[in-house]
Amino acid sequence: MDRTKYRAYVIIMDMEIDALNLLCPLPVLRLRKRMQPLPSGATIRLLADDPAAIVDVPHFCNEAGHRFLGMVEKDGYLEFTLQKA
Repeated sequence: MDRTKYRAYVIIMDMEIDALNLLCPLPVLRLRKRMQPLPSGATIRLLADDPAAIVDVPHFCNEAGHRFLGMVEKDGYLEFTLQKA
């Protein structure tokens, strides 16, 4: 019997930002504003349902030097995870 090993990864979020029902560029603007007081290395989850966020959030991370950890499509919205530089 083939046994596959699974590794569980748990990321503790320092902040969750709700940008649901906001259109471009508001999700990224809210993200930038709420991230400012956080220390370097803080992990943030952004919830957004604007399709433009698929491009905008990774672009924002790249331009600002933050680490884009990934995106998951949930039931009707997108969940982005990033780490502050």
